[in-house]
Amino acid sequence: MLLLLEAAGLTLGMTIMGCLIGFGLAFVLVFLRQTPGKWWFPLRLICILYVEVFRRIPFIVVVYLVLFFIQTVTPNASLFTIAVIAICLYAVAYTADIIRGGLESVPQTQVEAAQVMNLSRLQINLMVVLPQAWPVIIPPAIAFAVSFIKDTALVSQVGVFELAFRGKELNNQGFSGILVFGTIALCYFILSFPLSLLGQHLEKRLATPRGQRRSR
Repeated sequence: MLLLLEAAGLTLGMTIMGCLIGFGLAFVLVFLRQTPGKWWFPLRLICILYVEVFRRIPFIVVVYLVLFFIQTVTPNASLFTIAVIAICLYAVAYTADIIRGGLESVPQTQVEAAQVMNLSRLQINLMVVLPQAWPVIIPPAIAFAVSFIKDTALVSQVGVFELAFRGKELNNQGFSGILVFGTIALCYFILSFPLSLLGQHLEKRLATPRGQRRSR
């Protein structure tokens, strides 16, 4: 049981770290992608290609790519670090589209009105766009994090001591497979259910009249 608790903590830790870092980097990627001007075209193209490529590669393939690359560059890197980097790279691609959708949901007329008031692009994003985009961004971002708690089971394939890995280990030691994996299933539920409730709570708290009208 202690091994499973440690593995549950590891699963939750690498999910939170990977998704939070990935979410922050996704914001940077989206703002770079939306930067106007012909000189920024190569960078915009790289951002678009990153999202399109990573969204079409299975997560387990990303894990192996990161594993072999990191171990070539720094052979002493921990498997936990490798798992967090893989989650982060994957989370950037998926949450970037969520963020972009939220930002683009803000009516262009409001952005134009802010431009008339001589606000800078940063001020427009911070004071006009983001406050209205959060209610659109946060619920699907949390739903992505919830689904990723389950997907972390794939990193057990490269030897990370998370829940699925410990389950196979205990089963190989002679413990009942039904008991071990039943406990693991319960652990995944306990880890993900509070986050689902948080997502539903935030969705209600952040709902705007415009958002409520859309849900009807």
